[in-house]
Amino acid sequence: MTGEKNPAAVASRAPAMKTHFHETLLTYDGTQLKSRWIEQTFHLTGDAIMAFCGKADVPIEHMVDLEDVAANAPIYSEAMLHFIIEHFDRDLEKMVWRQRLFVSILKEELKNYPVCQKIRREGDDLFDGNAKLSVSIATASPVSCLIHTGINIVSRNTPVTTKGLADYDLDPKTLAKAVLKRYQQEVAEIDHARNKVRPVA
Repeated sequence: MTGEKNPAAVASRAPAMKTHFHETLLTYDGTQLKSRWIEQTFHLTGDAIMAFCGKADVPIEHMVDLEDVAANAPIYSEAMLHFIIEHFDRDLEKMVWRQRLFVSILKEELKNYPVCQKIRREGDDLFDGNAKLSVSIATASPVSCLIHTGINIVSRNTPVTTKGLADYDLDPKTLAKAVLKRYQQEVAEIDHARNKVRPVA
């Protein structure tokens, strides 16, 4: 009997990461990046990833990136697709690795479209030429680690040169649902890979 038919093996790959796409527009102002915001707002308990569309307007006092604070560089976009991820462990280094994985997934999903072939990842940001598509940050709370990643929907009136999904004629909801599913699958497969091995001396 193969592992695929083993109920225990199949159960070990069942998604524990909850996902949600919120249909109503919300403004991201940085206050959403806190422990249990997803649970308190959308009733998703435990590790979760959710997405929504709306303006980004993050004042300096709500920013957690100390380099941006020092540079007095607040975040603003008239419309973004936002992702918030929460994992209930406090290993910030692991969360930064998850952040890089997530941004890589976002890039891969975008590159399924012929118009997005020039998009590249630099660290935790996406670019097309000198135009910036995204922002992302990973941080820790008293009980969890969190990620916010936003990708521009429109590129007008941004403080730096940007491109957005509208420039590629892409639907934010379609992209969001594909990315949510991919991240959920990756987390489940990583958990399975961790659990299927025996220790070595």
